[in-house]
Amino acid sequence: MRFCYAHRRFTLYPQSVDSWALTADNYTDDFLRKTKDLGFDALEVGLEVLSPLAEQGAKDFASRLHDFGLDVGCVRGGGTLHTAKTGPENRKRLNEAIDYAGWTGAEVVNGAMSAPSRLPGHPLGAAPGSQSGWEISQDSSRDALLNVYDELAGVFQAVCAKAADVNVNVTVEVHQNSPVDNSWSALLLHGKVDRPNFGINPDIGNILWTYDVPEESFDDAIDNIAPVAKYWHSKNLHRVYHPENNRSVFLRVPLPDGEIDYRYAISAMHSAGYSGYMVIEGAWAGDQWHNDAKSLNYAKAIWDELES
Repeated sequence: MRFCYAHRRFTLYPQSVDSWALTADNYTDDFLRKTKDLGFDALEVGLEVLSPLAEQGAKDFASRLHDFGLDVGCVRGGGTLHTAKTGPENRKRLNEAIDYAGWTGAEVVNGAMSAPSRLPGHPLGAAPGSQSGWEISQDSSRDALLNVYDELAGVFQAVCAKAADVNVNVTVEVHQNSPVDNSWSALLLHGKVDRPNFGINPDIGNILWTYDVPEESFDDAIDNIAPVAKYWHSKNLHRVYHPENNRSVFLRVPLPDGEIDYRYAISAMHSAGYSGYMVIEGAWAGDQWHNDAKSLNYAKAIWDELES
């Protein structure tokens, strides 16, 4: 298994930048050197970083990473593909991501099918269901009709045909506020798409994150999805449950410190013969390099133990 860095904080003095609003220039020599020194093999790069670049610019960006011993492991896209308001534009972006994956040599295009809230405001500051930790979830599999998955299957079949021409895999991330938010919905879509370069990103951290009370065992989820995984976001949290409000809030922590048993999860992926990237979805706050090194070293140690 190889290890990819999905930084969720982007800070190395004197630079501190919103990780969701980066440009190619933000990937400084110091940042790339530090990423490699931690032991990562690749970086997950958002489409927003690459889309201002033409084909040669994208190839030059990937070449810079190669100079530091890093690959562009994944081009991250995302967004709803089935809603009338945002679906058409996000389908265009998905096809654009395939182009950039081909130019940069990325192995995967990954996306989560979630959307900004369409729900009205709430005195607590967030509409129930519009963010994580409520008893309802916008666009969830619980409320989806079968025709949603039929429509999505057609979209992904066409995208996978394009991606196959440049040797790229396409993955859908298990994600809150989306019709693929647990193992059964992931397997339903996977079976309908039925293409060799289509897979699931079994982000079980998002299953913990979706509702006030998780709807599925994390161990069961990873057992079910591991055989169809082609990319793997890994994060961990602590849930603080407020039953009087039907609400949970979550604290992000390194992989060994949260409620999900990643020793079990890594073992399940190993048993399934997984050979793709394990992606460390990094810390939100504090010293990202300390916290993300803790996650990476923990995961590597378990993988090495299983391999031996």
